[in-house]
Amino acid sequence: MNRLARGFSLMELLVALVIFSAMSALAYGALSGVARTRAELARQQDDFAQLTRAVSIFERDLRQVAARPIRDNYGVPKPALIGTVDHIEFTRLGFANPQAEARSNLERVLYEFDDKKIKRGTFAVLDRAPGSTPQLIDLRSNVKSLQLRYLDNKGRWLDSWPAQDSTALQDLPRAIEFRIATSEMGEISRLIEMPSSTQTTAPSSGNNGGGAAPTPVPLPALGGK
Repeated sequence: MNRLARGFSLMELLVALVIFSAMSALAYGALSGVARTRAELARQQDDFAQLTRAVSIFERDLRQVAARPIRDNYGVPKPALIGTVDHIEFTRLGFANPQAEARSNLERVLYEFDDKKIKRGTFAVLDRAPGSTPQLIDLRSNVKSLQLRYLDNKGRWLDSWPAQDSTALQDLPRAIEFRIATSEMGEISRLIEMPSSTQTTAPSSGNNGGGAAPTPVPLPALGGK
């Protein structure tokens, strides 16, 4: 008896194609979701790394504050540290000199909040020439706010520095607190104890804001509001 070869009917082919298309769409959707998740995780990781780097650099600079006043572009003496709620400028130690150039190891730096960015600036010299300007870089973008406050020797938290009753250009706060608020990472705060003025006063000539530093006052308990 002859056996006739039987193939798929048109309806069976259509059903198979529909099932295959549905399975392909489900697989593509799953793979696409995994890819989007991985991309978002990578973006958040990069964002967190940038925030961590910015906080670390800011904290490192504050821990190296030196009680060295400067002269501005017009030759006017300025305090070793000048700060407001969203801007701070100070002299710091640790200015790397790998080529052994004939210069100081001190550096004048500033941090400011502008256009939803935290910017870090450095000056080429401490005592500036008339045309001296800072070289600014964007340290962190997408920032909601930067808030600074300063603890004086009397245990008072101030919104600006120097304190109104401060008379010495080399006076430093006992501690500085900064808070960086971001939309996605929330708020990060650090409380940095300052070196005493007597420990960080750098040797300088008489026209660079010298003078005897005040007697250190015991540091109040940190961490409070």
